[in-house]
Amino acid sequence: MALDRASLRVQKGTIHAVLGENGAGKTTLMRVAFGLIRPDAGSIVIDGRPQRLSSPAAAIAAGIGMVHQHFMLVPAMTVAENVALGGTGRYDANAVADRIREVGQQFRFAIDPRAIVATLSVADQQRVEILKALVKGARLLILDEPTAVLPPQDARALLMTLRAFVDNGGTVVLITHKLRDAIEFADDITVLRHGRTMRSAPAVELDETTLAATMIGTAPVVHTDFSTTSSTIGVEKFVLRDVSVTDDRGVVKLRNVNLTVHAGEIVGVAAVEGNGQHELLRVLANRAQPASGDVTRPDRVGFVPEDRHRDALILDFPIVENVALARAGETRGRMNWAEYRTTAERIVQEYDVRAEGVVTRARTLSGGNQQKLVMGREIETASGGLVVENPTRGLDIHATRAVHERLRQTKDQGTAVVVYSSDLDEVLALADRTVVLYGNALHTVTNDRESVGNAMVGRFA
Repeated sequence: MALDRASLRVQKGTIHAVLGENGAGKTTLMRVAFGLIRPDAGSIVIDGRPQRLSSPAAAIAAGIGMVHQHFMLVPAMTVAENVALGGTGRYDANAVADRIREVGQQFRFAIDPRAIVATLSVADQQRVEILKALVKGARLLILDEPTAVLPPQDARALLMTLRAFVDNGGTVVLITHKLRDAIEFADDITVLRHGRTMRSAPAVELDETTLAATMIGTAPVVHTDFSTTSSTIGVEKFVLRDVSVTDDRGVVKLRNVNLTVHAGEIVGVAAVEGNGQHELLRVLANRAQPASGDVTRPDRVGFVPEDRHRDALILDFPIVENVALARAGETRGRMNWAEYRTTAERIVQEYDVRAEGVVTRARTLSGGNQQKLVMGREIETASGGLVVENPTRGLDIHATRAVHERLRQTKDQGTAVVVYSSDLDEVLALADRTVVLYGNALHTVTNDRESVGNAMVGRFA
């Protein structure tokens, strides 16, 4: 049962945060509100009138827009074409582009309507999703983990934009795992647990400890410990010498980068979006080749990408088959399904992947449980090197702590770990040392928040 008599009351002209553990029912409840899922019982009331939202089209007609955690975009199409999808009449590219620019200017989203979506960063793709809803006239905007992949500056800018939308008469429902964001920016907060509404109250009446206890039934420490466990630094595992990367259009993404990562250490990567961090991680993980320079890496590098749907899972495959894909293209011969099943069962148990069994399709898992599955698979099958991109995207505080502990254990076992996160606090919590990408070049800085934060915007001591 995904929802059990869950209730949510959202006042017009407010930001309403919805919190809960992975699998608590947050996204399911919002999909009901957007017409994607038909409830077995209960009612939906909008402006005092009962509504039957049989499809997203009906929800859009009622003034509801939803930005999903995993984007609903066609990568090969332009921004304008994606925004126009679902409309009626003849497609007028110029008219759609003008409307995008108008809405983008109003809400400070500068997106080129002619850009191909596949060439955009994850942060810009998210902005396209928001534009889609606003262009269609959404008065109630539902956002599922909107700041999960944004650096701190962009995350705060987005939340300020949502506040401006509300001040102009709009209403926002914000699904988030970031308790501080909920307390600072939301007017009201509702907490779900196991499909039930546990508490709903004004944000000013709540604090992080109370919210955490309501979400998971206990009162864990909420603030992250910035200390890292000590371990013996070993041999060089990753070595980059004068590495440069250019994209398909010939734009330089990395310029003459030098980096060494040893066994038994975590190196954190910090960067504002668009400074080459995604290219750096993919070179390290052997998912991309540099235009020039030399790369040395372990034979088999585990890689946890930020977009698990596009780059890590086949959603219609069961868990065991997704685990078997860990060495796709590297092995030959008959597949040992007994071994794969044993590995999958161990991952499900040790990484707390909440599923009925290893034959469960990946699509049916919550986003957080999909992330734990990918994390477990890559750690279990890595050979001396692990590259992780936004490791706790979509995870609740309990699962986040578990992932952090697992990464530290992996380091202590002699693996060289490279972690990039758009959350600077997460980088500092995990890293033994931190490097910053700015201007597509790599800079070594002191491992403290002020030094790293200044370097991310080009201020060097």
